[in-house]
Amino acid sequence: MATDRDAERDAITAAMQRLLDGCPTRSTGALTTLQLAAEAGVKRWVLTHKHVDLKEEFTRRKTEANGIPPAFQHLHARAVDAEAAAQALREDNDRLRERVSVYAQVIHELRTELDRRTDNSTQRSPVRRLSASVT
Repeated sequence: MATDRDAERDAITAAMQRLLDGCPTRSTGALTTLQLAAEAGVKRWVLTHKHVDLKEEFTRRKTEANGIPPAFQHLHARAVDAEAAAQALREDNDRLRERVSVYAQVIHELRTELDRRTDNSTQRSPVRRLSASVT
């Protein structure tokens, strides 16, 4: 005959599997001791004081899964890849901004030099015309 202790252990074990599978029915699905207790339908102290071995097993299995239910690990891997790609794009953007800044400075300097030369040539033009008409 099953005892209350056996029923609790069965409920905790089933809840542990549901959480690790990413299929919670009574909790948020987070891999925490509190959510395991909620998923199993037991008080947290039942898990942390009466069934310490199951709590430790859950902690071990959670660590093996990097805190992410196996059902969601592929999504986590995609998120990690997306973050790496975003970081690479941010770095490229920073390099491009620096390059554009340098180009803008060079363009400004060239424009200033062109304006200076244009001003000098227009100032000389009347003189050239005048000297050309005198000869």
